[in-house]
Amino acid sequence: MFLSLDGIDGTGKSTQVRLLAETLRGWGRSVTTCADPGGTELGAEIREILLHGRQTTMGLRTEALLFMASRAELVDRVIGPALARGEIVLADRYLLANVVYQGHAGGLSPDDLRMIGHFATAGVLPDFTVLLDLPVAAARARRSGKADRVESRDDAYFERVRRGFSDEAARDPAKFAVVDASPAIAEVQAAIAEIVRRKLE
Repeated sequence: MFLSLDGIDGTGKSTQVRLLAETLRGWGRSVTTCADPGGTELGAEIREILLHGRQTTMGLRTEALLFMASRAELVDRVIGPALARGEIVLADRYLLANVVYQGHAGGLSPDDLRMIGHFATAGVLPDFTVLLDLPVAAARARRSGKADRVESRDDAYFERVRRGFSDEAARDPAKFAVVDASPAIAEVQAAIAEIVRRKLE
């Protein structure tokens, strides 16, 4: 099974992926986790360019395609082999982020991004996505450290991102669960674990 967690920056995706992996391993499941972009040697270099590189501005299509390139390598090197071994794969973001960040919020066509993403991933898509939802102001308040190139965008952009995630979840509700990310970490994790438990059954 391939599961992804997504949401605006600051909703706690990375923490929840880590905790969910621990829970699943406690249930006797073999789990591979990955972060998108990143997760491979090449992907880490692309991530650095996208989020922390000296090139602070780039065209939106360039940005989208760099994310896609990192993801293609992640599928070939990590996700595909893990699924072939029968493991559960947990991804901290995936194609949905492109569709929302560069599509709904950035102005590119979400349908075009889905089409390019299908090619980049060779059709390897999550069976289910947990969407962590949090108001933009609350998510921004949770972030620590220096904002990266994407995190530095204004609140209006992230409001569009949040709406985009909601719209995408509404398009295919059978493949999404929206979880309120505002409670304590353990409470959010319990909600996610219950959703995943039901999916595994």
